[in-house]
Amino acid sequence: MPSSAGHATPSLNRRRFLTASVGGGAALVAVPALAGWLPAADAKAAVNAAAFVDDYKTNVVANQTPETNAVVRILGGFAKVWKTGGAWNTGAPLAPDVLRANMRYCARITAVRTDAQAKESFIIDRQHQSYSVIAGLGPLADLYKSGAKAVTSITSAPDGTPAGKISDTLPADAPAGSAIGAGSYDSDLGQVARLVDTVRGPFASGNPAKFAFQYPRPWRMNEDSEVVDTGKKDEFGFPVYDSKVVVAPQLLRQRGENAAEDGGFPSGHTNALHLAALAYAYAVPERFQELVTRAFELSHTRIVAGMHSTVDVLGGRVMATALAAAALADPANAELKAAARAQALAYFKERTGTTADTLYAYAHSADADRDPYADRDANARTVKPKLTYVLTRRGRDESLTVPKGAEVLLETRQPYLSAAQRREVLRTTALPAGYVLLDGFEQWGRLDLFTAADGYGAFDSDVTVTLDAAAGGFGAADVWRNDIRGEGGLTKRGTGALTLTGHNRYHGGTVVEAGTLVAGSANALGQGDVRVEGGLLRADKVLRVRGSYIQEGETTLELPLRKNHGPALEVSGRVVLGRGSVLSLRLDTERPPAVGTTVPVVEAQRLRGQFDRIELNSDTLRAVPVYTADGLSVRLLRR
Repeated sequence: MPSSAGHATPSLNRRRFLTASVGGGAALVAVPALAGWLPAADAKAAVNAAAFVDDYKTNVVANQTPETNAVVRILGGFAKVWKTGGAWNTGAPLAPDVLRANMRYCARITAVRTDAQAKESFIIDRQHQSYSVIAGLGPLADLYKSGAKAVTSITSAPDGTPAGKISDTLPADAPAGSAIGAGSYDSDLGQVARLVDTVRGPFASGNPAKFAFQYPRPWRMNEDSEVVDTGKKDEFGFPVYDSKVVVAPQLLRQRGENAAEDGGFPSGHTNALHLAALAYAYAVPERFQELVTRAFELSHTRIVAGMHSTVDVLGGRVMATALAAAALADPANAELKAAARAQALAYFKERTGTTADTLYAYAHSADADRDPYADRDANARTVKPKLTYVLTRRGRDESLTVPKGAEVLLETRQPYLSAAQRREVLRTTALPAGYVLLDGFEQWGRLDLFTAADGYGAFDSDVTVTLDAAAGGFGAADVWRNDIRGEGGLTKRGTGALTLTGHNRYHGGTVVEAGTLVAGSANALGQGDVRVEGGLLRADKVLRVRGSYIQEGETTLELPLRKNHGPALEVSGRVVLGRGSVLSLRLDTERPPAVGTTVPVVEAQRLRGQFDRIELNSDTLRAVPVYTADGLSVRLLRR
C-alpha cells in the first residue's frame, strides 16, 4: 500500500514492528522519553489523584502524563498493553496476545468489508460526528434536524478514492441560520445544540492522549504486508487472514500525513460520537438506549474503515464516558443541561401532539424499516460484544466503586432515583473486573450504560423506589428489564408505575405500598415473600411467588385468565388475604376461557381468607369464586 500523499516514510522496519506489536515476539526497541511514566508512575499518580470529574480540565495538549492529565490517567489500563516509546514508531507490546488479537480482528473485518460498508465508513469519517448521531433519535430525528437547523454536506460516498481532502461544511442550499453538527444555537433546539457542543468542549479532545501513548493506527503497522488467506475459519465462520488491515479506498487520501501527530489510541471519532450521543441522551432520554447503540455502531465503522483498531475504539469510549459525566456534573453547566432537557421535551411534545407520558411511545412508534434501532434486543446484541471486543477476562472479579459524578449520566433517564441509587444501578450493571484497558484509574471502562438504562442489576440491600404519576415521563412510569439478583428486596411507593420484566432472583421480598407494580414475567418478583399493602399488583403473565403472598387493606391484585392454562398465581408458600383486598381478573383476548368453565386462579401451599370482591373485565360474564384450602378457582357464568 503506498504512503499517503506528503507522508515521509519513517525509518521503521514495518515487518519487524508488526511482529513485536502483533506477533507476540519480544520487545524490539529501547523505550526512552515518555515510557518511563507508564505504568509505574500511573499507579503512583492514581493514589492521590483528584477525581476525574474534578480534574477533567487538565486534558490539554500541554499535559501528557498521568500526573498532569486526567484523561491520560483514566486510560492508564492501556499501559499494561503498550509501552510507549520516544517516538511513534519505537513503542513495544506489553501484552502481545491482546495486540495480536486486536490486529487479527481488524484484518478480518476489513477483509470481509463490503463496498456498502466502505462507503458508510467514509460518510461517518467525514461527516460531523454530532450530526451522525442524530439518527439515533429514530422517529424524532427529522424533527430534531428541522428544529435545530442541523445540516451536513456529507450525504454520500464516492465509488473510488477522492482526489483530495473532504470536510463537512455548510451546504450552499442550506436554509438560513443552519449549522453543521448538532445545529444552530439560534433555533428551536438551540439549547440542546449548545449542550452537545459544551459536552464536546475544549477539554474533550483525544489528542493529548494520542500524543502521550503514541500507539500507531493499524494500517501504519502493516503497510508493507500482503493479504494471505490461510484457508481457515475462526469460531464465527470468518476467513482467517494474516495481519493486513486494508483502509477503505474512499479514505486513502483522508488519512493523517504526520504519523507523530496521528496516533491510533484513543480514537478521536469514537470519543466524539459517544460524547454527542450522551449529550443527546441527557436532553432526550426517551431515546437513551438507542442513542448509546448508535454511538457503538458508528464507532465500529472506524474499525471497518481500517482507520482504527479495537483498542483505539475502546479507549475512545472510556474517555468519552468520563468526559460526558464531567461536563454534565460541572456546576457551571447546570442551567444549560436543565434548559436543554426542558427545551427538548417541550419541542417534541408540541411537534408530536404528545404529553410527557406519551412521548416515549411516539419515540418508539416506528418499525425496523424506518427506525434501525426499533428492536431493543437487536440493540443489545449490537452493544454487548463491543463493550470488550478482543479483550478477555483475567483474575478475580471485584465490585466497582462507581467513579464520582458518573450518576449524572442517568439523571434524566431515571429521575425518580436518588443520586446514590443511580450509582447503585451503575455498580450493579457494570462489567466485571479483569478486562485489561477497562480497569484503569476509576474504571470508567466498566460502566455499561445500555444495561444501566434498564434499572438495577442487583439488590445488594433493600431498595425503595418512588414514582409520582404527576411527574410525567420516566418520573411517572418506567420498566426495569434486567435480571435482578441479590439478597435485598424491593419496596414500591408513590402513585406511579414500575414494571419488572426480568428473570429475577433477588431474595429480600417485594412490598407494594402504593401505586402500581407490574410483573411482566413469571419470575419478576424474585424469590422472596410478596406483600401488597397498598395500590395495585398486576401480572401480565402467569406469576410465580417463591415465598408467601400477603394482601391486605384497600389493595388490588390483577391477574390474567386464559383458556387451558394453569393458575395465574402460583405461590410456593401460603396466601393470606385481608379485609379490603380485591381480585381483578382480565380475560385473555386471544384465548379466553369458555363460558361455564372453572378456571384455576391461585394455587398455594395454604390459603387463608378471601377477597372482598372479584372483578372481571366483561359486560356479559361474571366470575363466581370457588375457594379451597390451597387455592382459588372461578367459574365463569353469564350475567
